[in-house]
Amino acid sequence: MALLVVWSQTALADVDAIAAYIHRDSPFYAKAVVEKLLATAQSLNEFPKAGSAVPELNQENIRERFVYSYRLIYEIKPSQIEVLTVVHGKRLLEV
Repeated sequence: MALLVVWSQTALADVDAIAAYIHRDSPFYAKAVVEKLLATAQSLNEFPKAGSAVPELNQENIRERFVYSYRLIYEIKPSQIEVLTVVHGKRLLEV
């Protein structure tokens, strides 16, 4: 059964900031990155365990998928998948 994918306000703000940053140099690539982030998140509804567990957290239900150089971090819940944040791949999460 496919799960609903929802975005936290933090994750939405992250995507906006990433898009604005990339847009300064390339509106084309900003659009491409945002579209890929959205498509990857939506694909989680069918394959929620496609990502790996976030190493900093060591919790099976909090996972990540890499999209270009960004980490799309999400939590698998019983009735939905929540996108928690999107951070650059070189950044560690603050726990």
